[in-house]
Amino acid sequence: MFLEFIEITSLIASVFPFVLGVMYAYYNYHTINVVNTILFFIAANLLQMAVNANDNYQDFIHSDDDEEFKSQTNVVGVNNISITTARTITYSLAGIVAVIGLYLVTRVGLPLLWLGLFSFAVGYFYAAGPRPISNTPFGEIFSGVTMGFIIFLIAAFVNVYSVESLNFSFLWRILLASGIAIFAISNIMLANNICDEQEDKRNNRRTAVFYFGKKVMLRVFALSYVAGYLCLIVAILIGVLPWLSILTLLSIPFVWHNVHVFFQNQVKRETFVLSVKNSVTITMFFTIAMGAGIWLNL
Repeated sequence: MFLEFIEITSLIASVFPFVLGVMYAYYNYHTINVVNTILFFIAANLLQMAVNANDNYQDFIHSDDDEEFKSQTNVVGVNNISITTARTITYSLAGIVAVIGLYLVTRVGLPLLWLGLFSFAVGYFYAAGPRPISNTPFGEIFSGVTMGFIIFLIAAFVNVYSVESLNFSFLWRILLASGIAIFAISNIMLANNICDEQEDKRNNRRTAVFYFGKKVMLRVFALSYVAGYLCLIVAILIGVLPWLSILTLLSIPFVWHNVHVFFQNQVKRETFVLSVKNSVTITMFFTIAMGAGIWLNL
């Protein structure tokens, strides 16, 4: 019940950006702070669990589709988790993250506090508040940026804070390097919204699919992968990623196949998982290729 409530299988989406951020720090600055790295790894995963728990909890209490969604789809209703238990788990996880995060701020500095507060705000308001982010056209952007960019950024910054400041130059180089992860992760949310088009209408969720239509957003889904690969190539050309990172392009046939299948059928229980597989495939290839480039100095 607990593992399903926190969606333990989704943690892989945050692990790869973390690993990539650490490798980015080592490749560009030749430095690793082991204590900071371990602390952030724990905090990032616990925060992901808290966000997942909060999403499930908020979706359950705010759903208008009581009979079908609450009893047959949402993990809280399916597993008969009490509201008190759901709330306790969510806030406990968030509290532990806050303690670890504040300790890291004392080690790294105030810039980390602002990044942490942003992550907390997105994590909470993604499914909570009068107009949750997930119910707007910006859900994909916030999910991709927070998990693909912010995790990558913090993982790098906690290792290089003593030799690099959080300036514009540092940020845009990180943005390019993490671009492929940003688009791959945002497409998970987009695929979810495409599959949930009818359910979202019943629950008054006005996502990008609601405003632009499934046909347009399917094109955006495919083009997002293209944009991600282009970010990778540019990052390699300007020297912030090792040349062997280009081997990430070997993932294209796998990704293209899944995109083609998804275009044919957008059903939550059958094809949504293809977006998750694409994200894992892309970031896994990227991690292996970048690691090889660092190891071989290529």
